[in-house]
Amino acid sequence: PPAMLRDEDTEAEFQRFLRRVDDVTNLLQGLSSPDSAVREKAIAETEKRLQEQGASREEEESRTTLNRTLINTSGPVKAEAVDADGFLAALEKDAKERAQRRRRNEQLANALKEQGNEAFRKGDFALAIHSYSQGLDKLRDKQELYTNRAQAYLKLHEYEKAISDCEWALKCNKNCLKAYFLMGKAHLALQHFPECRQCYEKMLQIDPQKENLFKDCVNEASLEEKRVRDEERAEREAQAGNVAASSIQELLQRISSPGQDILYYTGGIRLLAEAVNSCTEQTFFRTNNGFSILRNETVRGAFCAESKGPAEVELCVSLLLLWQAACAGNEENQRVLLAQAGVSAQLAELLCSGTPQIQRETLALISLYSEHKGGRRLLLRQDLSRWLQILMAFVKSTDARADSAMNILSDLIGEERFQTQCGAMLSTDVLPLFTQLLVCARQVNQAALARAVGVLGSLCADVGLRAQLAQSRECWQACLQLLEGCPDASSPGYQQCVFAVLGLMMNLLLESNGTIQDFAVPISGRCLALFSHQDGRIVTRAIGVLSRVLPASPSAVEEVVKGGVVKKMLKFLKAGGQLTCSYAIKTLSICTKSSRRAQEELLKWDKRLQVLLKLLEAGDELVVGNAAFCLSQCLLLPGAASALLGSSVVQLLLRQAGGDAHRASVQHNSAIALGRLCVAEPRHIHQLRKLNGLAILNSSMKYMQSS
Repeated sequence: PPAMLRDEDTEAEFQRFLRRVDDVTNLLQGLSSPDSAVREKAIAETEKRLQEQGASREEEESRTTLNRTLINTSGPVKAEAVDADGFLAALEKDAKERAQRRRRNEQLANALKEQGNEAFRKGDFALAIHSYSQGLDKLRDKQELYTNRAQAYLKLHEYEKAISDCEWALKCNKNCLKAYFLMGKAHLALQHFPECRQCYEKMLQIDPQKENLFKDCVNEASLEEKRVRDEERAEREAQAGNVAASSIQELLQRISSPGQDILYYTGGIRLLAEAVNSCTEQTFFRTNNGFSILRNETVRGAFCAESKGPAEVELCVSLLLLWQAACAGNEENQRVLLAQAGVSAQLAELLCSGTPQIQRETLALISLYSEHKGGRRLLLRQDLSRWLQILMAFVKSTDARADSAMNILSDLIGEERFQTQCGAMLSTDVLPLFTQLLVCARQVNQAALARAVGVLGSLCADVGLRAQLAQSRECWQACLQLLEGCPDASSPGYQQCVFAVLGLMMNLLLESNGTIQDFAVPISGRCLALFSHQDGRIVTRAIGVLSRVLPASPSAVEEVVKGGVVKKMLKFLKAGGQLTCSYAIKTLSICTKSSRRAQEELLKWDKRLQVLLKLLEAGDELVVGNAAFCLSQCLLLPGAASALLGSSVVQLLLRQAGGDAHRASVQHNSAIALGRLCVAEPRHIHQLRKLNGLAILNSSMKYMQSS
């Protein structure tokens, strides 16, 4: 609800006027009542009021509302001369006169409103206010004049007057949306944010359809409030910054003064790191040559020393902390730091220093760059060819350094320039370290190792780097050695490593080379052993690796068939998820393609081939195509086609052979299976004829001949 009007006398006068209007309205209703008792009572009350009034006087028309009239008499009326009919006639005449005067005043008020509107459109807000005020002199209860004048006041930044007019408008019409809207604007300009929101909320209560307008208004208010708060905070920070700037300047002068010992400079650098803790102070630090601190020979000598004693280590750590404070979230400062002579090259040396404190703070500084694109761009201007090897070595650390190093690697590995730089040293430096880490997986930070494996897996997106890795016998041997050490009771960290290595192997098996052929049998054997693992994710990836390695070696196919792979795949097809089924049916299709024993075992463990028939209805075209291929291979066995009599096999194959799948292998394999089915067991032709599928069968014969 609006606040109380500021002019209390005007408010009281307005309320008295409204009460008089209500009294007269009640008398008129009583005089026209069909109830004679009510009518006589109203006449008596009217006579009493007239006698008390004595002589009539003209009321200002602006104090009335339409159809609410006061009795206007032109002289003293004697009570005994008034009868009921004459009194009603006088009242009616008076009401008509008042209505006429109101219409004239309303016409004048409307004309003045239009004059005000025209002045408003021309930007003459003072003239608009004058016209609206004249209109209100004619008709004080016209809501539009109040809201229009309030709008003009807003244009002249007279916000208090605008609020007062809006309050008057709401007394004329308590549901006036425009009044609440303009009042909200005025409160917003005065930074009365709670009152502003109350006005906008009232708008929504009156008309829920205005929700979008409400949201826009509230959003504007929130933004303005935030701007005001930010300015206030900036002012406070500026005041604090003046003090900090003075302190920073004094400390920079202290550090630049020559001839002091390391401890003196270390203390100054520490204090400086504590002083630079805002964007303003970062800028002041940069513009006052704070990054030229290495020009001090003592500081530079300690920072770049190959062998650092406790004093040099302390100074180096302090300097790294200062740079972190100066560069956090400030890309320009990050650029200036790397532009300092020798800094970028020295970062790699600090990472290799062997001093945990220095390594930890160096990693923290580099992380400020790697976590956003602009910082990575700055880093990649440097020579980072050694960084993959250096950062991967932190896998041996058992503290937070390992995670920090892997975070940086994860940030950088997606950058093409970094991948290119890594390729130069992949086979000579990175692979030996990587294979060593895999072999020693139980002695290193296993969570970090799993992430390092994932980083190398990301490198496989580059075809050249993937080919290098896939040809490395050492890499395959290390992967197998890690998988060999994976009993079911291994630690969660080790299982993460196994999962990551299987993913890397899947990526490498996109290649085809002699090394993969040589390792196909041991890889397949290791995958078979993992099928009993308790972690379903590991089992799924093991099936995926098997499905990719088997095409490289007939010997591997023979070994896994002997190892019972067909029965295991059927089990996974019955109970596995979509990805597991995709890998499992692909494995079966490879095995049944070259191994009669695999075909026989499939028919043995699934006599009516129900698993394959169910897969023909799958939504994944790759699964459907491989299922149709397996079925066509099994139909080469005696009795397989007869076992399918009475099933829905003909209908399923017809649907796929004559369908519009995107993969041609779906139609191809389904047509071949349909042809072999009818050749091996002619009784299926009767079902085919019922389904009008002879044309598809004829086309499938061509596929059979080509197969």
